[in-house]
Amino acid sequence: MKTAISRSDLPSIEQPGKICILKSKWYPEFVDSMSNHAESILRESGFSNIESHTLPGSLEIPLAARDLLARDANDEIDAILCFGVIVKGDTLHFEMISQESMRGLGTVMHDFLCPIIVEILPVFDIEQARQRCSDNEENKGIEAAVAALEMIHWRRSLG
Repeated sequence: MKTAISRSDLPSIEQPGKICILKSKWYPEFVDSMSNHAESILRESGFSNIESHTLPGSLEIPLAARDLLARDANDEIDAILCFGVIVKGDTLHFEMISQESMRGLGTVMHDFLCPIIVEILPVFDIEQARQRCSDNEENKGIEAAVAALEMIHWRRSLG
């Protein structure tokens, strides 16, 4: 189901820290579209320290997230956003990569207590990716940025 995310009531983040964006190199037209939409919203919300990394694929994203957080000695990273597209083919590759990426990112998020927002899209065909990455309000990059802002705001409200 496609949903447009409201940006009208985004939380205000005082003293924005660092956001890291991790992208798979596969299907760059879609991955970059999500990343660009997310970055635009984050910048509008006051984040200027946004670091972007392109990786060999979605399977490498959990290790990259772990590496970034392990080197973040000053707790500067407020959130990590992950973007990728995995298209179903004739083998089990789709299932293995999708499941292992999600499992790995969940583990890293819990180990390092840092929000990791995942928009690695497992789709059955290119048209499904196109619909989720179009230049409109239903772009999954918008959803990722809003989720990151909401999580950062919520976590800071805990004190």
